[in-house]
Amino acid sequence: MTINLKNFLTDKPKLSKMGDFQELKQIEGLEISAVSADLYGTGRDDLCLFYFKEGANYGAVYTNNSICSESITWNRKIRKSLIKALMVNTKNANTFTGSQGQEALENISKNLSRVLTLRESQKEGGTNQAIKPNEILFASTGVIGEKYPTQQIKEHIPFLVEKLKDNHNKFIWFKAASSILTTDTRPKLAYEECKIGNKAIKLSGIAKGSGMIAPNMATMLAFVFTDADIPSVYLKSLLKKAVANTFNAITVDSDTSTNDMVAIFATNKVKIGKIYNVLDPKLKDFERALQKLLLNLAKQIVGDGEGAKKFINIKIINAKSQYMAKNIGFSIANSPLFKTAMAGEDPNWGRIIMGIGKSGEKIVPEKIEIKIGTFKVAEKGKISEEYNEEKLKEYMTSDLITIEVNLKLGQASFDCYTCDFTKDYVDINADYRS
Repeated sequence: MTINLKNFLTDKPKLSKMGDFQELKQIEGLEISAVSADLYGTGRDDLCLFYFKEGANYGAVYTNNSICSESITWNRKIRKSLIKALMVNTKNANTFTGSQGQEALENISKNLSRVLTLRESQKEGGTNQAIKPNEILFASTGVIGEKYPTQQIKEHIPFLVEKLKDNHNKFIWFKAASSILTTDTRPKLAYEECKIGNKAIKLSGIAKGSGMIAPNMATMLAFVFTDADIPSVYLKSLLKKAVANTFNAITVDSDTSTNDMVAIFATNKVKIGKIYNVLDPKLKDFERALQKLLLNLAKQIVGDGEGAKKFINIKIINAKSQYMAKNIGFSIANSPLFKTAMAGEDPNWGRIIMGIGKSGEKIVPEKIEIKIGTFKVAEKGKISEEYNEEKLKEYMTSDLITIEVNLKLGQASFDCYTCDFTKDYVDINADYRS
C-alpha cells in the first residue's frame, strides 16, 4: 500500500490492476474523456472532462477551509441549476494564485464552451445552441501556490473534447479516475443500483484522496453520476446528509485541504415523476444507495492513505449525543501517538484512553469499556481481567483493526475511519514537490 512518490509522479498510472475494481456502468446523458496536458512533464493523464450534452442537475459540497481553490470560488458563483460540463485537473491546486488563477478559469471556460459548441454544431443534426462559460464547473488538485498552467490546459482542450465518449466501459471509467490522482497509489471507483418507484437507477462514482484528509471535507475530490431525474435542490440536500457519515467520517492526518469537493450530477434520463420534498418516500432507496456508494469511496481513500498499512475503524457507542461520539472518535483517530502505535502493531490501549480524555467531553471513566477487535482491554476504570497481551499482539498484525469504545452514557454512536501513521507518510510528504 506504500508508495515511492518520486516514482509515482514520473510514471503513468498503471492499468495492470484494472480488473481489481468494481465495473461502473454507463450513465446515459454523460460523456467522458481524460488526456494528458503534460502538467507533470511525464505524459500521464492529468486532465479530465465530464460533459452533459442536455445538461445535468447537480449538488455539491465544498471544503470548510477559509482559504480555498479558485475553482471552488468559481463554482460557488454559479447560480444555474443545470450545468453542461465539469473539468478536472491534477498537479496544480489553483489555490493562492491570486487574480491569475481566477482569470485562468474565465479564459479556459470561454475556450471550452466555444469548442464544445462547435463540436455540437458540426454533428449530423447538430444544434447551434451555445454552451455558456457559466454552465461549466471546475475542480483542481495538486500543489498550492504555483502559477496555474492556463496555456498548457487551453492547448489540450480540443483534444480533450475530441476524445469524449458516451460508451463508458471499464477502461473509460478507470482512465478518468486515474487522471485525477496525486499521491494516490490507485484510482477509486464505486457503483450502486437502486429503484425509484418501479424505475431502475444507476449511480457511478470516482474519487481521489490519500493525504491531507480530515473531516469538514478532506483533500479529496469525488464525483457521482446518476441517470435519475432528481431536481438540484434535492440532490444538494441528499448529498449534504450523506457526506456527514462518509467523507466527513474519515481522517488520515487531521489536515483539511483547500480544494475539497464532492458533487453529484443527474442527467435526468430516467423519469421518475414528481418529487414533493427531500423526505419523499420515493427517494429512500436512492438515498441508501448514495450513502453506500460514498462510504465505499471514503473507505477507499482511507485504505490508500499516504504510507498506510492498516485500515482502522473506531466505533464510539452509547454516547450522550452523536456530537460527543464523533468528537471522541476523532480525538482518538487524529492522535499521532495512537496512529504510530497502530503502525507498530502495539496494542497500547493507554493511547485510546488518552484520546478519550483529551476530547474535552464529560465522560465517566468507571463506565468506559474498550475493545480492540473482540478483545476487551479496559473496563470499570482499569485494565480488564480478560486482557490477553499475546492474543492482542496477534490481532494487531491484521490489516483491518476495529476499536470499540462503549461510553455507557446514552444511545448515540458514530463510526470514524482512519489509518496508521508510518515512516512512509513522512517520506512522501518530505518529497511532495521534489
